[in-house]
Amino acid sequence: MKFIETHLRGAFVLELERHNDERGFFARTFCRDEFTAHGLKPVIAQANIAHNSRKGTIRGMHFQYPPATETKLVACTRGAIIDVIIDLRPESETFLQHFSVELTEDNGRSLYVPDRFAHGYQTLRDQTDTTYQMGEMYTPALQAGIKYDDERLGLQWPLEPTVISEKDLSYLRFDEIEAELVKRMSVISSTDIA
Repeated sequence: MKFIETHLRGAFVLELERHNDERGFFARTFCRDEFTAHGLKPVIAQANIAHNSRKGTIRGMHFQYPPATETKLVACTRGAIIDVIIDLRPESETFLQHFSVELTEDNGRSLYVPDRFAHGYQTLRDQTDTTYQMGEMYTPALQAGIKYDDERLGLQWPLEPTVISEKDLSYLRFDEIEAELVKRMSVISSTDIA
């Protein structure tokens, strides 16, 4: 795997190193030792798949509060998405900045999302499947989100939204949750910063 760090410290785009032969190709998508060597948490507590029927579907912007913050390793195994993350670490120089990358079945990229980031995506094709390797169990009591079209976040979705869940539509704008988010996402110890 090739690890390419984004401008958001600790967030990486991973590119496959494919070994091709007459059968097709083989590539590693996760390696505990390589993740550790790059300072990433090599924990997979839960694995998920999301199927999206329609192009333009938006899922996001999701996160969990401490003590159940999640790392994520996201890949698109069928179709294509624009994957978006937002730095929610109040002490970070890039607090509230975002990064987006196109993940497709063809390019084989994945995105490593650190703890204390919001995550979401929009599908670019019908019948798109996305996998998530989660570093923490889903914890409903600590799960939260920010409205996907919050002007303050400045997210640019490439397509007109077609499908968004009621739950995602119910999320508040950042200004409405800022005080609580900053308090709950603040670092307690230096080991939480990465």
